[in-house]
Amino acid sequence: MTDFQATRARFRIPDGVIYLDGNSLGPLPVAAEERVARTLAVEWGGQLIRGWNSAGWMVQPRVVGDRIARLIGAPAGSVVVGDTLSIKVYQALAAALAMRPDRRVILSDSGNFPTDLYMAEGLIETLGCGHVLKVVAPEEVEGAIGEDVAVLMLTEVDYRTGRLHDMAALTAKAHAAGVVTVWDLAHSAGALPVDLAGSGADFAVGCTYKYLNGGPGAPAFIYVAPCHAQTARPALSGWMGHEAPFAFDPSYRPGEGVERMRVGTPPVIALAALDAALDVWDGVDMAAVRRTSIALCDLFIGLVEAQCPALQLASPRDGTRRGSQVSFRHPHGYPIMQALIDRGVIGDFRAPDILRFGFTPLYIGEAEVRGAVAVLKQVMDGGLWDRPDYHRKAAVT
Repeated sequence: MTDFQATRARFRIPDGVIYLDGNSLGPLPVAAEERVARTLAVEWGGQLIRGWNSAGWMVQPRVVGDRIARLIGAPAGSVVVGDTLSIKVYQALAAALAMRPDRRVILSDSGNFPTDLYMAEGLIETLGCGHVLKVVAPEEVEGAIGEDVAVLMLTEVDYRTGRLHDMAALTAKAHAAGVVTVWDLAHSAGALPVDLAGSGADFAVGCTYKYLNGGPGAPAFIYVAPCHAQTARPALSGWMGHEAPFAFDPSYRPGEGVERMRVGTPPVIALAALDAALDVWDGVDMAAVRRTSIALCDLFIGLVEAQCPALQLASPRDGTRRGSQVSFRHPHGYPIMQALIDRGVIGDFRAPDILRFGFTPLYIGEAEVRGAVAVLKQVMDGGLWDRPDYHRKAAVT
């Protein structure tokens, strides 16, 4: 049994704040402060460049990758951490396309995160081989899988609505048609049970600053199925992905297995924070996280619909068909969210009209759900959102 009271105590959340935005940026794990301080003072400060060997900086991407692998149903040695999610999308998609040189279609859906689509567009232009990006509605994905498709590239959980794709079913359908799969787990890892190995996924990528609480801009991860690890083409052939980086060979030779998907120098301080954040997951049962998350989301939906009827549910009502977030629509969603934030209930807004709320059982319980809805009701009933300063959009929404 997972003790969520104990996990809650491992995060630093300001007094008076109900934090429902861990689906965008996870809160600070208390242990990360000490770990980063030690990395700065003891390792960097005391060991200087020797830290690459004596403090294990060089192997951090694989060590931390193995810790993430446990949370996404991947075997040890199949996940490596570093760079950004956009870079990892590019790498995975390029490797997948190279496995199907006779096909030209990349299939995705309109619920995919824009950067994934942008990276696909950029890669298509760079390759100059006539590839096309085909974007369909989420419910049309299965029917669009055919023998003309090279790669199926999807985000498992829609960042706006929380709608959840069936990874196993779509991967099986794709493989039956000879299609390679790339899954983005940005809103899945740490939010719900993921079974990459069991589903047969070929590639997967994800960020670590949301449900994994790695901190702003924390490094991303990439998974390569073991059956592809020795042959996957590393499109970004950086020196850390070389078979022997410190041989300083003039020509590139890909490293062993997933190591070839390393690109640049590891972000040591960021990896230290992420490693400490992952300590929170030791002993946590993902099935318990999922059950509790669904219950909290269901409670939130019921209370909001009963007390704030002007808001329209944008997420699937069935908890098994959504991730760990709930979204509502309103024409004035942005100022409503600003009014909530000003009163200590932190969610976020996604254009054009979506208010997003993330529910992470590690630090959110029933009391926070009820408290958040009480504030939301006050904002809606009193029209408290309709102030000029709430309408002025900031750079980050």
